[in-house]
Amino acid sequence: MVDVRKETVWEARRRENPGHSQWYIQRFEAMRAEGADLDGEARLIDAMLPRDSRVLDAGCGPGRVGGELARRGHRVSGVDVDPELIEAARADHPDVDWRVGDLAELEAPAAGDAADLLVCAGNVMTFLAPGTSGEVLRRFHAQLVPGGRAVIGFGTDRGYDPEVFRSEASAAGFTVDHLFSSWELHPYPGDTSFLVAVLARPAGS
Repeated sequence: MVDVRKETVWEARRRENPGHSQWYIQRFEAMRAEGADLDGEARLIDAMLPRDSRVLDAGCGPGRVGGELARRGHRVSGVDVDPELIEAARADHPDVDWRVGDLAELEAPAAGDAADLLVCAGNVMTFLAPGTSGEVLRRFHAQLVPGGRAVIGFGTDRGYDPEVFRSEASAAGFTVDHLFSSWELHPYPGDTSFLVAVLARPAGS
């Protein structure tokens, strides 16, 4: 029996509204033109790494985070299920390796290509295909070098319960090192609507 890939929530949204991807791209272009600070996630990731680190931007969209990290001197690759967003990322940041792919089907990296850090921003975890978040976290774990880290942020009012996330992250082999309620590292008391989790792949795994 052949497994049929599940449609992600993002793909369903695009199917229902073919203009959704372009709206998303233009929304951030307009915000940047208005002077909005769109690099907060990248600043945090940059502070966690030495220069020239290998970073995987999982659910990269049009390259907002990964492109800034590349500009700051890191070796970045990005993957997203939406070809239109990848096309925009390639146009804006042509020197970065951007790929179309489903996060639930990420292949293990080749020898020497594992990431020092994986970043997953922009509510990506809430746009996955239903029931695939645990598999995605297992795939994330496999992308990292032993001792590597994953930083994942999403709104906690979007259908992915933080306790389920923590349980699935542990089952995937991660340790949960830190929890915050913003990319500016505000404390996470458990009653906020956003979560930024710093997960680690143990050095011996």
